[in-house]
Amino acid sequence: MTDKDIPLVSISIPVLNEAENLDRLYARLAALAQRMRGKCDLEFIFSDNHSSDETWRKLSVLAARDERVRAVRFARNVGFQRSILANFMHTRGDAVMQIDADLQDPPELLEEFFRLWRAGHHVVYGVRRKRKEGVFINAFRRAGYWLIDKVSEHPIPRDVGDFRLVDRKVINALCAMRSSHPYLRGMIAGLGFNQTGVEYDREARVAGESKFGVGRLVSLGLTAVFNHSVVPLRLATFVGLLTLGLSALGAIYYVALRWAFPELPVGLASIHILVLFGIGLNSLLLGIIGEYILRIYILLRSEPVAIVESSLNFVARELKL
Repeated sequence: MTDKDIPLVSISIPVLNEAENLDRLYARLAALAQRMRGKCDLEFIFSDNHSSDETWRKLSVLAARDERVRAVRFARNVGFQRSILANFMHTRGDAVMQIDADLQDPPELLEEFFRLWRAGHHVVYGVRRKRKEGVFINAFRRAGYWLIDKVSEHPIPRDVGDFRLVDRKVINALCAMRSSHPYLRGMIAGLGFNQTGVEYDREARVAGESKFGVGRLVSLGLTAVFNHSVVPLRLATFVGLLTLGLSALGAIYYVALRWAFPELPVGLASIHILVLFGIGLNSLLLGIIGEYILRIYILLRSEPVAIVESSLNFVARELKL
């Protein structure tokens, strides 16, 4: 803490090609810091996921102007969830607020998050009441949240993204966990602690392009399922047993039919269909098992979450590689 009565809150912001939003974001963060003056001190921690635009240059300008702006640039794009986790590792605050750079989530909600944190909640997350996106993508997201919550080993709040305030105890627990493909919403929910939500309306993106199309949403959803549920493995066992049962019934039916009607022709087409069905089913089940084995393999390789290529307003001993 910078003062025995004033906590330090880190604002964690992962960025990827967000040069158009940085000036607007910094202006709102600076105004927020002024309003929160006397309640807490703020630092702004950016993690540049190897942007190809002017993002790093703009961050360099901001860091030279304001020592509260600290940034790391990764040697390659490590993915959204890993970039958030790596950013958490570089924060110093007694609490950390995660926010995206596109300003769809209002940084001013920190005031309410902070109040609830000081009241004893270790995690305060934003619950998206409305979001200005297409009908299809909204319905797709809601269905995904519902499915992930249903199959997860522990409850995961619905309509909740990565916009949240997290206590240092939770950050330390997250950094101690090992995961090849982290899904932070599920990891934080699974840790327990005292958690609560705040409803808000999510705004539309003002500048830049969204990095999350349907394909990436599906990939993130699969990560959530495979990281926090054993349902697919149990489903594979169930489907295998069901298929064996149906095959046994089919064999009994076929023997009885051949005994009753020996003149029936041999069904070549049906044999081909059954063989192809068996091959497809086995491939599906092996694929599910392979997803879990892949995660074990990557975990055993013990790769770093991210490698820092450059940093701003950090000293060497503070960098986590």
